Amino acid sequence: MSERGLIRLAVQGVGLIGRRHAEHIAACPQAVLHAVIDPSPAGAAVAAAHGVPHYPDFATMPAAARPDGMVIATPNQLHVQHGLACIDAGIPALVEKPIADEIPAATALVEAAERAGVPLLVGHHRRYNPMIQRAKAILESGRLGRLVAVHGFFWLMKPDDYFAIPWRRAPGAGPVLLNLIHDIDLLRYLCGEIVSVQAMASNAVRGFAVEDAAAILLRFANGALGTVTVSDTVVAPWSWEQTTGENPAYPHTDQACYHLAGTHGALAVPQLELWRNKAARGWWEDFVVERETVPPADPLQIQIAHFCAVIRGEAAPLVSGREGLRSLQVIAAVQAASRTGGTVRLD
Repeated sequence: MSERGLIRLAVQGVGLIGRRHAEHIAACPQAVLHAVIDPSPAGAAVAAAHGVPHYPDFATMPAAARPDGMVIATPNQLHVQHGLACIDAGIPALVEKPIADEIPAATALVEAAERAGVPLLVGHHRRYNPMIQRAKAILESGRLGRLVAVHGFFWLMKPDDYFAIPWRRAPGAGPVLLNLIHDIDLLRYLCGEIVSVQAMASNAVRGFAVEDAAAILLRFANGALGTVTVSDTVVAPWSWEQTTGENPAYPHTDQACYHLAGTHGALAVPQLELWRNKAARGWWEDFVVERETVPPADPLQIQIAHFCAVIRGEAAPLVSGREGLRSLQVIAAVQAASRTGGTVRLD
């Protein structure tokens, strides 16, 4: 820890999300940005802007200068390599989602952390959003009755310059892995484990090696069925990014990105609008609509504070490495189902 008792956190990789992590660490009252690790000129610039040391890679960081925790925000293909280096050094790690781009590598990382007893967290930060915590409480209260159906959207337009970075066009990228995994993780968190999937995917618009649209069917362990559609090549207001206002870089709409329906009511997220019949349940019966509110809060900031608590031994990870692995396994099943056209069951 620092001389002031603050948790010293380093950031490895300063792309779009890495820069945000650096800013949140610098603003966290429990932590201090200790160093930036990135071989690019951007890494040196971010380090200089925060007045902290810069290292091109972890190996060049002296042992005496190592942090209390590491945020790994490098490209997906490097997550396991960088995560294992932290585990070997006994440094707790918060690995950006997805935990890896392949199941065997992700499993190796999770098992290495568990053997070493080193905390490993995965950056599915949306679970920390107070709105999601309230939505989960509504579901667990039974006010929707038995969950029957779920639908989720991820529809938006990524501009052409987003794909100027080659790895975003290559296997290991694509909206199913990069974006849908957030939605799958939240649906698992809210609705329970997913036991089978069917899917179709298309790259008809851009023609890259990765998909630009997909449609997915989900079966949950509790018997509920889900549909999710994803595309990063459409102009539309229905995505987490645009409906929640979580990231001010995106325009904020008043639309919903998830609908969850049960035998006694239905819930729209992020609005937290709960629709129920006024009296008896039936298709001719009037509705009553309740809308709950939660104080706004930045889940990335909450995640950093939680990471500090885990490092101090005051909390267990909300999104452990094994939780990140389970969400990745669902995504792998989606990818396999889209290739084969069949149903993929998850153990």
